[in-house]
Amino acid sequence: MSRYHEDVDEMADAYEMGDGEDDMDEELRGRGMGDSDSEDEEYGQSLRNLVWATSKHDVYLMSNYSVLHCGAVHFMASNNDCGVRDFDMEKFQLCKHFPFPWPVNHTSLSPNGKLLVIVGDNPEGVLVDSHTGKTVHELQGHIDFSFASAWHPDGFTFATGNQDKTCRVWDVRNLSKSVAALRGNLGAIRSIRFTSDGQFMAMAEPADFVHVFDVRSGYNKQQELDFFGEISGISFSPDTEALFVGVWDRTYGSLLQYNRRRNYSYLDSLL
Repeated sequence: MSRYHEDVDEMADAYEMGDGEDDMDEELRGRGMGDSDSEDEEYGQSLRNLVWATSKHDVYLMSNYSVLHCGAVHFMASNNDCGVRDFDMEKFQLCKHFPFPWPVNHTSLSPNGKLLVIVGDNPEGVLVDSHTGKTVHELQGHIDFSFASAWHPDGFTFATGNQDKTCRVWDVRNLSKSVAALRGNLGAIRSIRFTSDGQFMAMAEPADFVHVFDVRSGYNKQQELDFFGEISGISFSPDTEALFVGVWDRTYGSLLQYNRRRNYSYLDSLL
């Protein structure tokens, strides 16, 4: 599986693919530019899904509001007012509003656009029909409030991140229990992302730790990124060649970039 290696330096305009280390097939190498769970800390501390990348050269980092972008025409927003809203960006109109009995912290739309994973201030997240808002299944397994969710590109599996320090992976074909429970070190799992090829999944804790899992190994292989700073969000680039980590700090707020590095054998050079 991949390894991630960090160098703290200014973000480069371009990156180079380096030689591999040890017996790892792939490696991500970081270059830096340069949250706790407490309810008492300031606004930036509670928003953890504020980084996303539309290409290797376009990375966005938000600091005040959290909006989940679901496509070029529509976007979906989840809110502490206990609602999920779908907006038409061409007409600048609200299309749908799904109310819930608890504040909604995060929403993820399935790749086929038919299902929504909705998590919030309730131990049980829900899988709902994206057109009607009707509950398809309740997700039972977490024991605290949830803050993050993400779909695997295969459209069958998805993950949820919780304040119980775990990320649970689910399969829509059997929702009786989660297929994996991945534990962090420090606190709540605040941000989750899959690579576009589905090979890796990253989950971020409130501070200091990002974990990258090899999906093909059944999430048994992982690499831990250990650095100092409260995390505002993570995102893979669409081509899977970079992982971006937002660091929230009043003085040293930054965006770390970890680049994927590969080991190529002699036979690979003939392809």
